[in-house]
Amino acid sequence: MAVVAVWKCDRDGAMFDNKKDAEEHDKMLELAANITALIERHVDGVSEEASEEIGLMLAKRRETLAKACKGKPEILLSEDEPAQAESSEEEQNVTPLAANQ
Repeated sequence: MAVVAVWKCDRDGAMFDNKKDAEEHDKMLELAANITALIERHVDGVSEEASEEIGLMLAKRRETLAKACKGKPEILLSEDEPAQAESSEEEQNVTPLAANQ
């Protein structure tokens, strides 16, 4: 039997092949949680589920948002396709728990 090292994210239980990817995922989830809390404090009438989705979406696109804030707002309108490719690449790094049989 081979031993395979994996790193598990505390926040959502996602598992990764290397520590760097696990830490990056954890930081993204922490940012999403903080954005969600900010939305819930300052936007009346938004549901908890909607604010969580918004927080996660913004956290996943933090680099694009940073560029938009630095004077390139048009990048937000053209960024849908690369963001999807990025999320599918991220999903490839996640190891499902059922894989360790």
